[in-house]
Amino acid sequence: MEYVAFVFGIFGLVAFLEISSLKGRIRSLEAQLRSLSGTDYAAEKQSLIEAAKAYIGQTVRLSFSEDEKDPDAVLASIKMGTCTLLDVDENWLLVHIVHNKSSKDKLIRVDSVTGISL
Repeated sequence: MEYVAFVFGIFGLVAFLEISSLKGRIRSLEAQLRSLSGTDYAAEKQSLIEAAKAYIGQTVRLSFSEDEKDPDAVLASIKMGTCTLLDVDENWLLVHIVHNKSSKDKLIRVDSVTGISL
């Protein structure tokens, strides 16, 4: 019985190693689709940029994709501080984050943001 568990453990390890590169490949494919005009990803990115330009100078809440969260912005979003949008570019958001009596200006990549709200 111990040998069967060992064999299944080895198969599980091999399966994990095969799938571990899958997230990186999906992320790179999504980045390529964002750069192509006419795709849903490009339209979503453009609408996010336009919404962010309307929120310049206001306190916002940012939503991030699964693996690309910024810890300071997340802490500011859960009512422990503030996140003020200062400037927007085609690829970057400049935000001013205040939490725990510290103040930071940070550049956040637009591709890592999935949503923005007041």
